[in-house]
Amino acid sequence: MDLDKLEIKIKVQFTDRNFLQSALTHRSYLNENRRWPMPHNERLEFLGDAVLELITTEYLYRNFPNPEGELTNLRSALVNYKMLSEIASSMELDKYILLSRGESKDMGRARQVILANAFEALIGAIYLDRGFDVVKTFIYEFVINHLESIVTNGKTLDPKSKFQELAQEKLGVTPHYKVLAEWGPDHNKNFEVAVFINDKQIAKGTGPSKQEAEISAAENGLKVSDF
Repeated sequence: MDLDKLEIKIKVQFTDRNFLQSALTHRSYLNENRRWPMPHNERLEFLGDAVLELITTEYLYRNFPNPEGELTNLRSALVNYKMLSEIASSMELDKYILLSRGESKDMGRARQVILANAFEALIGAIYLDRGFDVVKTFIYEFVINHLESIVTNGKTLDPKSKFQELAQEKLGVTPHYKVLAEWGPDHNKNFEVAVFINDKQIAKGTGPSKQEAEISAAENGLKVSDF
């Protein structure tokens, strides 16, 4: 694996490449490669998600006078898994992620989530290795630069936010979600979630995380509701 090329793409040179290697290691890879010395990337993903949210939130706060709800929608459009997976693909991060043979064949939504999670893990790795200023520059370069097109194209509402906005506007209630089922191993979970208005089930959706299943349910809810 030529990490020199990746460092050129992301414009960050690591002091300790163990952070980078760990960010690129998916849990499933360890199941088939017990002697791989690096931990999987889930802890780095947890950290990177928080760093990404802080930096994007601060940028939006300083540059947009919008009320809280609109800022939340902007942030959601900027850092949702689809956007992050597109950014990861643009830097060819998928060529460097270590996966099991089974996971490497999946090209659907689960693959997008893996890419988005690896991108967040990369943010966590940069933060630990190079510090706040460097990771802030990285996020401005690769994430926040998409904000103008999001605003211009009106893509500020994800399906879940849009469904909630319409339900509150038309019915005066806030929809809620409930997990109906979950299955699969820890590294490849699937969830089925239903969206409710009051006690009425409106629609169901599935996804590789609770969040994505909720988005799927909201998408389906928008199709069947009389908003």
